Amino acid sequence: MAKILEFKTNGLRAQLREAQQQQTMVRLWRGELEHGSFCGYVGGVGREFVLLWVVGDGLTDDGIYVMRHRDITELESPERHHVFMAKALALKGIAPRLPRGFPLDSIRDAVQAAGAMSPVIGVHVDTEEEEEVCYIGHLVRVDDDGFYLQELSPDAEWMRQASFFAWDEVSTLSIGDGYAQSLLAVAGEPPALEPEPGDAGIGRMH
Repeated sequence: MAKILEFKTNGLRAQLREAQQQQTMVRLWRGELEHGSFCGYVGGVGREFVLLWVVGDGLTDDGIYVMRHRDITELESPERHHVFMAKALALKGIAPRLPRGFPLDSIRDAVQAAGAMSPVIGVHVDTEEEEEVCYIGHLVRVDDDGFYLQELSPDAEWMRQASFFAWDEVSTLSIGDGYAQSLLAVAGEPPALEPEPGDAGIGRMH
């Protein structure tokens, strides 16, 4: 029988680690950020982040998400329809893609690992309205204060100047989700970046 657990801070990482060890399909909610939920398999639990291989509503591979523990408000483990869903995924030949040793203790390490895994990543940032905004692009480089992303527009057009993201504004990373991969397929390889006027480096605030 599925258990839905509400968390403040205590116990969340332990429950997620148990789900990872037992390869249990879970569903989690982030009530302060969005109305929907995420379903999938836990691939890692760090001090600050959890990695989840996400199953889409159409029983598809929706990629990997790296999310902050503190944003999770409810956890259902196992997911109430997990038996059916696991069988359906197996019939489709879809299996969890859970990278080994993905760093989850700091956002800097997570961003660098995500950029090494995929030519484009999704960067979700906090806003003043307490909702996430997602930017998709190619990781260009990192520095002490944050990192630079060459963004893709919703029309699959590459930006010619990189955007800067501070480490502390990132709430979620997505890797290999269908929307980002579709943008990349249409856009092709990113063009060379243009420097900012009067600046030999790269970057603009997003």
